[in-house]
Amino acid sequence: MQISAVLITFNEEENIAAAIESLGWADEILVVDSESSDRTRSIAEGMGARVIVRPWPGFSEQKQFAVDAARHDWIFSIDADERVSPELAVSITAVKQSQVRADGYRISRLPFYMGRAIRHGGWYPDRQVRLFDRRKGKWKNAVIHESVVMDDESHSEDLKGDIFHFTVRNALEHHRTIGDRYAPLGALQMQQSGRTTGSTQAAASGLGTFLKTYIVRLGFMDGFPGFCIAWFAAHNAFLKHVLLLELKEQPDPPTKTPVS
Repeated sequence: MQISAVLITFNEEENIAAAIESLGWADEILVVDSESSDRTRSIAEGMGARVIVRPWPGFSEQKQFAVDAARHDWIFSIDADERVSPELAVSITAVKQSQVRADGYRISRLPFYMGRAIRHGGWYPDRQVRLFDRRKGKWKNAVIHESVVMDDESHSEDLKGDIFHFTVRNALEHHRTIGDRYAPLGALQMQQSGRTTGSTQAAASGLGTFLKTYIVRLGFMDGFPGFCIAWFAAHNAFLKHVLLLELKEQPDPPTKTPVS
């Protein structure tokens, strides 16, 4: 069994080296770069990664392109702001050496925010299929929050160990990311799926999301960072609905935002 670790990037010179360093067990490291203007490509190539430059088509399309371009059928998908934990590296090595294995493996992501690990508020464990046989699964075509979908007859299991996710660096970046990426793309996805909204629903969505994140999902147990996460989640929910209302008044959808 040989594994291709694949990443998609855009201006990730601050993250790419650490991500690649955590992939020492991989048989190939493939970076599909969306025409970065910084040193992302040169850093990746200097660390032995194979780099393909391709214009940005959207999250799921770019990730599926990377899967198809890999040299091996077994794929490990990771983002530039993620790292493979030592425990997870051991688990993946065990899978490589095993004669009996599943078709796909769900892996938990442990996010770090405002200097601490976040284990509540719906942010953890957030298990996703990240190690899989590309003959049995592929990336779902989604505008945002893309995921790997396995064939109906396939078998998936949970894998021990976490992917460490070093998410937004500060509150200002969190705010900008919501306004520039998550809320616009979330509104577009809602529109494409036939969702509708109104002013009352938009107003209620923010409050409901805050209560669910901070109280129901125990976000308060992560201290002040947990409060900030709930606040920004509420802002994102409210803004998505407002943007969906605006989309009803314009014929053209917003431009897709590159990964960063």
